[in-house]
Amino acid sequence: MKLLSVTVPCFNSQDYMRHCIETLLPGGEEVEILIVDDGSQDGTAAIADEFQEKYPGIVRAIHQENAGHGGAVMKGLSQATGLYFKVVDSDDWVDPQVLKNLLDLLRRFHRENTGVDMVVSDFVYDKLGAIHKKVMRYPHAIPTGRVLHWEDVGNFAKGRYLLMHSVIYRTQLLRESGLDLPSHTFYVDNLFVYVPMARVRTLYYVDQVFYHYFIGREDQSVQEQVMIRRINQQLRVNWLMFEQVDLDKVENRRLRRYLLSYLEIVTTISCVLLFRSGTPEHLAMERSFWKDMARDYPRHYQLLSSRFFGRVLSSRTALARHFTLLVYGISQKVFGFN
Repeated sequence: MKLLSVTVPCFNSQDYMRHCIETLLPGGEEVEILIVDDGSQDGTAAIADEFQEKYPGIVRAIHQENAGHGGAVMKGLSQATGLYFKVVDSDDWVDPQVLKNLLDLLRRFHRENTGVDMVVSDFVYDKLGAIHKKVMRYPHAIPTGRVLHWEDVGNFAKGRYLLMHSVIYRTQLLRESGLDLPSHTFYVDNLFVYVPMARVRTLYYVDQVFYHYFIGREDQSVQEQVMIRRINQQLRVNWLMFEQVDLDKVENRRLRRYLLSYLEIVTTISCVLLFRSGTPEHLAMERSFWKDMARDYPRHYQLLSSRFFGRVLSSRTALARHFTLLVYGISQKVFGFN
């Protein structure tokens, strides 16, 4: 039986995927490593096949025509046999000892028939050249050492939200959530976290750094200038978040409040990128974004425009843009992203 399925989406990843996979192998036979070669044009496919041949029963190489990050994640999910599911990008890596600790926990859940929906752990922004690397921890909001319900969860500080790097989902919950990441679209990480979380009833927090999120490649999708060039994809994900989760149908008040905060952050990022570009086209897109939201998703508009950043952004003044960019610049320095 596989406790954990790990999907590793790979596109032209020959230069760094080995390190990623090697940090997952200490999980042994209880881990299923699904290397999804997403139509790569370099040596990625051969490396995936090499690992499959060397570690049969642990590694599976899956080859498909290019479908983008979301398509690769969905392919992995469709093939997964583990009780729990994790995505590890091919330029990132995990801590092997913490992996073993997490497997001990998942094994206990299975033995005790404790169907925990989501396991949370810490991650680090492993920024190239940075002396001090920012660790994202959640002990201020999530108690440790016991199975929790949302009533047990406190308030998350601004900038400390649960990202894809933080979460392991129960596989069946992912499938039942209706998660459907679009192909050929970047920034679907937000959908991967947001959509299934609306169904999470129980969670468990492990206050250990499991995931190393590498930042430093010039072509990386989260580099600011790359995100601006791909702003239509960021906006598409934002719209899909409106479409796929009806916040009024989320019964738990604390969970609904958390999801709204998460949506506010993603919406703020969309607007900040348009502001940072500053072109007439992008400033017009930002104005249209709020008008279209008010027309097509009036409830989301009402909720977001009543919150702090929503009030600032929806005012659409030069002062609002200046203030938002100032906060964004401070956040870059504090959290070490982009």
